[in-house]
Amino acid sequence: MQGMSYEKRIALGNQVPTLGQFQVIKQIPQYQTCEVHNLVPAPKDVPETLKHVVFNIERGVTLHETIDFLKMCPDLKDIDIIYANELDDGAERSGNQNVAMEIAKAIGMNYAYGLEFIELVNPNDEKGFHGNALFSRWPIRWAKAVHLPEQYNWYFDRQKRIGARVGIVCSLDVGGREVGAVVVHLENRTDSAGRAAQMDAIYQEIQRSFAPDVPVMIGGDLNTNTFDGNDIPGFTKLFNDPKRLAEHMAKVENYERALPQAEEHGFSYHEFSSTEGTRRKPMPNGACMLLKLDWLMARGMTCQERGTISTETKDCTWAQPDSALAKFTGKELSDHNACWAICKFQ
Repeated sequence: MQGMSYEKRIALGNQVPTLGQFQVIKQIPQYQTCEVHNLVPAPKDVPETLKHVVFNIERGVTLHETIDFLKMCPDLKDIDIIYANELDDGAERSGNQNVAMEIAKAIGMNYAYGLEFIELVNPNDEKGFHGNALFSRWPIRWAKAVHLPEQYNWYFDRQKRIGARVGIVCSLDVGGREVGAVVVHLENRTDSAGRAAQMDAIYQEIQRSFAPDVPVMIGGDLNTNTFDGNDIPGFTKLFNDPKRLAEHMAKVENYERALPQAEEHGFSYHEFSSTEGTRRKPMPNGACMLLKLDWLMARGMTCQERGTISTETKDCTWAQPDSALAKFTGKELSDHNACWAICKFQ
């Protein structure tokens, strides 16, 4: 995506307190479309199953190690589609690189990218763009950005951003068959009702975009905390009560409307998603709270196999010697694990 000067970004940001995020977004062409790049030819053979992966990449601050992870991990062989969250484009913290493009080129996949936020804090950001991407080894016929109803205004956060949470709705050509693929990132700084309101916008777009018999997979970080991310005393109290926390994680659907809501719209999530925690939320004194935030949910498909892959460095024992991943000394590649499912069309 074409960038803009830091001065222009600041000038647009200064309008947010008066106009609101969505009126400012309307002035920014980069928010109106998805960037789509079909970089590789379609596979000659059409398999009976597709392998789907959901992965919050945490901005791409460990870009080269993450590329090694995607290329070397035994459980990530023969990926068809990756539903990826939090990818920078032109941010200093990730080397001012276009993270989605670098990953796509390195692993040999097509990609669609949708802008979520423009970061305003760092003048050394070449673009300051931050968004979501869908990677596919199958041609992307079209992609739409769906800006979700605002549940938190990030301009007034310490991170200070223009933008809103976004979903990317894509139509893929899988051997002549249309398949819907939707990557979503819901708001963490809200409650269950706020996230469900955002998912309503996704289901409305799916209904507009696809015939009822088109198989569709939704994947992404749904931020199903089981609490309001603004309620620091509340989630700290939950963390300090291991029994209650375990109850929340065992039955996330009892606390997060977005999960039963999926079934009401004809999407199954139980069989496709991880049974383990997927995000390590930092807590005081070096502790972390393991949460189930990352989900795959589908219609018109059945799951044959699924799994979760740790992104903690100590668990990447399969990294090839002398690779960036093997040399990496950080604790984790991302604060989210990667989840996968092998699915067959019904």
